[in-house]
Amino acid sequence: MPEITPQNVKLIFDHFYPTDAKTWEGFTSKLQERHFRKNEVIKDYGTTEKYLNILISGTAGLFIWNGKHDICINLFYENDFFGDYLSFLKQEQKPLKTVALEDIVIWSISHTDLKFLYDSTMLGSTMARMMAETLYAKKQEEQINLLTLTAEERYIKLIKIRPQIIQRTSLKFIASYLGVTSESLSRIRKRVTLKENI
Repeated sequence: MPEITPQNVKLIFDHFYPTDAKTWEGFTSKLQERHFRKNEVIKDYGTTEKYLNILISGTAGLFIWNGKHDICINLFYENDFFGDYLSFLKQEQKPLKTVALEDIVIWSISHTDLKFLYDSTMLGSTMARMMAETLYAKKQEEQINLLTLTAEERYIKLIKIRPQIIQRTSLKFIASYLGVTSESLSRIRKRVTLKENI
């Protein structure tokens, strides 16, 4: 498991903001490592998100309650930012829940510490823009896919982007994320497998 060091933080962020490891020293000093077991709730419904997280190992999901059951609205894997971002920004209670879908290790920074970096450093303001843009772009792409692609097309695109998802994530969560029932997903998987074998 990697240690929280400026060099390791740099490796995570280089895709968004390539710079030297020294730049990340202040941010690194504010990070804390947290561990959660599979199925453990990280942030519950109706609570306020206190942390912005980087997923170091494992998988996590973001859920909303529809009155009958949990709906998975996002899945996260290694090096993803995750959390209830709207709650984090506004420091208000929101109806979203984050759950560890495997045993996970995350690096977290509190709202207070991140706000201090935003207000006091050039890196902080750059990070604020970068994280907001990254999360917004990901969510907008998901909304476009939901409105323009069939469930089968969304499934194919998902496994191309994240081929490990079938081995690592329960089919009920994948189905929920794709907006279909588990039975529909099973039929989709059979059709895709059949086409691949033709």
